[in-house]
Amino acid sequence: MDLSSFDAGAQYLAGRLTGGTGSETFTVVNPADGSTVREVVLASAEDVDTAVAAARAALPAWSAATPGTRAEALNRLAAVLAERAQDFARVETAQTGKPIKLTTEFDVPGTIDNASFFAGAARNLEGKAAGEYTGDHTSYVRREAVGVVGSIAPWNYPLQMAAWKVLPAVAAGNTIVLKPAELTPLTALMFAQACTDAGIPDGVVNVVTGSGRLAGERLVSHPDVAMVSFTGSTAVGRRVAELATATVKRTHLELGGKAPFVVFDDADLEAAVHGAVAASLINTGQDCTAATRAYVQRPLYRAFVDGVAELYRAIRLGDPLDPQTDLGPLVSYTHRDRVAGFVERARSYATVVTGGTPGTKGHDGTDLTLGAYYQPTLITGAAQDSEVVQSEIFGPVLVVLPFDEDEEGLRLANDTPYGLAASAWTTNVHRSLRATREIAAGCVWVNDHIPIISELPHGGYKASGYGKDMSQYSLDEYTQIKHVMYDTTAVARKDWHRTIFGDRG
Repeated sequence: MDLSSFDAGAQYLAGRLTGGTGSETFTVVNPADGSTVREVVLASAEDVDTAVAAARAALPAWSAATPGTRAEALNRLAAVLAERAQDFARVETAQTGKPIKLTTEFDVPGTIDNASFFAGAARNLEGKAAGEYTGDHTSYVRREAVGVVGSIAPWNYPLQMAAWKVLPAVAAGNTIVLKPAELTPLTALMFAQACTDAGIPDGVVNVVTGSGRLAGERLVSHPDVAMVSFTGSTAVGRRVAELATATVKRTHLELGGKAPFVVFDDADLEAAVHGAVAASLINTGQDCTAATRAYVQRPLYRAFVDGVAELYRAIRLGDPLDPQTDLGPLVSYTHRDRVAGFVERARSYATVVTGGTPGTKGHDGTDLTLGAYYQPTLITGAAQDSEVVQSEIFGPVLVVLPFDEDEEGLRLANDTPYGLAASAWTTNVHRSLRATREIAAGCVWVNDHIPIISELPHGGYKASGYGKDMSQYSLDEYTQIKHVMYDTTAVARKDWHRTIFGDRG
């Protein structure tokens, strides 16, 4: 893994890597062992201004490019990403601690597929067909780019979130300034370089690596930024919305989650147990759609808890570069301690069935004490209104609660502020239809939990935000609708003019 390409700096402005001019530096750390991956100079407010100016300068030509031109560039981007897939996977693993099998089988292929999808979507920006809706006018609808988009991406899926922000924006003819999390900026910078190498014009895709307090707030409040797209916590999302309101920006917010996993008494128990383990531990639980609250109907409750506990104890912690490793570290020591704090406080009111301590030894006996590892943790006996049930922990922690009647299970599933994702486990079609109808979430899986595809939308209800990533629906976020109306009569004095002129016509 060669990181010398970052010698020029951690900002990507107008088609090239460059250094930041801020007064702060940040060390990107490998959370598996605490080693330094890269030290970067963070962006100043002036760097953000430079990025926005580059995006604004590139906007007229890019927004005027034909859909076919934009599609061709995105197809070339998909090819460049595929050529560099191994490099992307290894850098993503180094900066996040993700197991290499996750980055190679999920993060990178998903990003390539997103690029291919939006290459096609760029050619399908639909509007209402022309027609005479008044009888003496012809109307049609244009979809036009919003303008310069300011996007802020999180640290849990740095590459995929960069793609989710950049691809629909540029497919629709916008230009973009992306601020990745300072913890994990490297693959976003590699993605921007790939855009340039694919022939996307300079200034269309820009990246500023900086703090949320300085670079993020400057980007969100910048007068030349027409739209803000943010993925992250609900608390920060509220701040983004507040700042964007001052300049009446369009906003797209994909925020926190606390996904329920509802198991009815007719479910395939083995499938539900395996599904819960995989869905709660994906990306070490650092996934806003991860299963975090399992509600299990009473007849299956004890067997479900025992089955999950058994599989949790068999999960292999270890070196993220080892293909046998199932679970890597959390993204930082600070975040590991935050997750541990939730579990320690829960001991006073609930039962920690398994886990609940930092991971210290790998599956092959290696010492993990230098890393930010945490064991898969299963909790039972918590009340519905307790912290571990209501708050987003964002770690490898699953809370299991029983329920009796179907109505109770669905009510509990909806009883948090969040509504990003959920799943229902049943072999009864009527139960599944009811669950998908009544659970308030942007995505409800049936007999599975986690899979996403480029063709279908991702986004939340309630405090999980609004707007969609991926799919043709995401282009609604990044386009504005213009109604164009032509008079077809060539008459100087219209009938409606009598509302002004009366009988003087």
